Amino acid sequence: MASEDGDWLRVRGIGRERFAGYLGDYLATLGYTVEREEVADPATSRVRGRLERMNPAVPPSASSVEFRFYPTSGGAAAVWESPTSVPPDETPRMDRLVRELTSHLERAIATESHATAKVVRPSSPRYPWAGRAPTST
Repeated sequence: MASEDGDWLRVRGIGRERFAGYLGDYLATLGYTVEREEVADPATSRVRGRLERMNPAVPPSASSVEFRFYPTSGGAAAVWESPTSVPPDETPRMDRLVRELTSHLERAIATESHATAKVVRPSSPRYPWAGRAPTST
């Protein structure tokens, strides 16, 4: 199905449905209307978000986002599927959004699970708009 080469994030200790729920809940706080879809075969969860409430932290290219979650041994993985392109002038804002999403997921999952579950960042996460990890600041 998917390989680690396409993963944005992985989690150990919780399943794909809970992982998808954490991301969906956070997207809602950012102003997105969230839609979830569960598929039994193959076992995947999808989270789609459409920005409904203005948020200056979200670049225009991220007004619609989509993620796919699939089970892994001992946890789940998330693949960032959309947006597929980001204009160069929006890349810094998109990088910041990615860092904020990642940090929030790390904190929320560790807190809710009493540190029994944790987010694991792949060594080289991929994003469809650039095929690379965000730049650090």
